[in-house]
Amino acid sequence: MSYVDGFVLAVPKANLDAYKKMAGNAGAVWKEHGALAYVECVGDDVPYGELTSFPRAVQAKDDEIVIFAWVVYESRQSRDAVMAKVMADERLKADWSTMPFDGKRMIFGGFQPFIEL
Repeated sequence: MSYVDGFVLAVPKANLDAYKKMAGNAGAVWKEHGALAYVECVGDDVPYGELTSFPRAVQAKDDEIVIFAWVVYESRQSRDAVMAKVMADERLKADWSTMPFDGKRMIFGGFQPFIEL
């Protein structure tokens, strides 16, 4: 069964085009190193919940939009190998001070699917 990394982050609306360009480059690198799929989604129907919600989880401000993304791998072992290559890839070395979003508020983690239909 596959393995999935999931990400949720807030991007200032003014930086959305820069984020999309960065994400497109990152996705190409992930795929080149063996990811099966790379998906980035911009929030379209993401209400601010009373207790929990995507915007609350990433402390999204009024001028920010929520991004939900995931990467699919063949297995956890494949994910670990792909991630090692991605993290070492010079094309993704970034100056965090110029990133189009606040990486400190990004949520991410690896997930083992239990249903795939």
